[in-house]
Amino acid sequence: MRLIAILVAIGLSLAAPSLAQQSAPAPNERSGDVPSTLASETIQADTIAGDRLTIPVMVNGQGPFRFMIDTGSTHTVVSKELAAKLALPVRGNRRLVAMGASEQVDIVVIDQLAISPTRTIKRVEAPSLSAKNLGADGMLGVDSLKGHRIVFDFAAETMMIEPSNSRAVRDERDPTGTIVVNARSKLGQLVLVDADANGEEIWVVVDTGGQNSVGNTPFRRLMNRTSRIENFKRVELLGVLGDKTAADFTYVGKMRIGGISLANAAVAFVDAHPFKSFGLAKRPAMLLGIESLRSFRRVSIDFANRKVKFLLPEGV
Repeated sequence: MRLIAILVAIGLSLAAPSLAQQSAPAPNERSGDVPSTLASETIQADTIAGDRLTIPVMVNGQGPFRFMIDTGSTHTVVSKELAAKLALPVRGNRRLVAMGASEQVDIVVIDQLAISPTRTIKRVEAPSLSAKNLGADGMLGVDSLKGHRIVFDFAAETMMIEPSNSRAVRDERDPTGTIVVNARSKLGQLVLVDADANGEEIWVVVDTGGQNSVGNTPFRRLMNRTSRIENFKRVELLGVLGDKTAADFTYVGKMRIGGISLANAAVAFVDAHPFKSFGLAKRPAMLLGIESLRSFRRVSIDFANRKVKFLLPEGV
């Protein structure tokens, strides 16, 4: 655990109307459905700074380029450097709000974004940010993952993508040690509702783009009321806009998500923008980062069916 700086890339949203509302969806996505004839595909993933995963992505037939998977971001993002290299046309600019800052950014148009041989998304309008702050060539947000189930196999360092309405998903038998948690959807992300900390209800958002877990002020107040938390350490959260946000870091003694009990979960407390955009600013809430997710052998996130499955480590 880095106690000086915690790297995060979460909660991107645009101050103006959603890009997804302005872009014409691909023919198979107009109703939010994905053909069930598409087969499951396993994609080899790489690990970058902060233990986050990237996969090879083709942009307008060129590449592959490394894109991070970020289930905590509403929008797909491309680096300024890649946009310049591919001469992606600029559609305009928009104010983008991230962890603790906002900035006017260019919106570029990608004609085709292929995340696998049979998964091509047409006409993606993406904010362009510095590759230095992203840590990758781009970032796949929920707008590129909707209608699918994403399976992160941390043991094999692979990612599998499949339509949520496919036969493989419908007929799947979960291996022993799998915990299924039902969720609600807010702004396309999954918000887990069956969770508590020290016996008090909290809301949890799965955030594969954040290195560490982040809690808001109501969550911190809840912890102060139900138990004595001492030895907070001052840390900085580094955002995708290059911003630095001060936060207080500590370990939370007891947490439960569905049927999973967590002890001494590492959490940085700060009122980050994502809590406001999810409507969770006044409720105890937490963004569950990749460091906590990697405690499991496998994690699957099904956006359409609103389920998150955690496969426990062997022997647990």
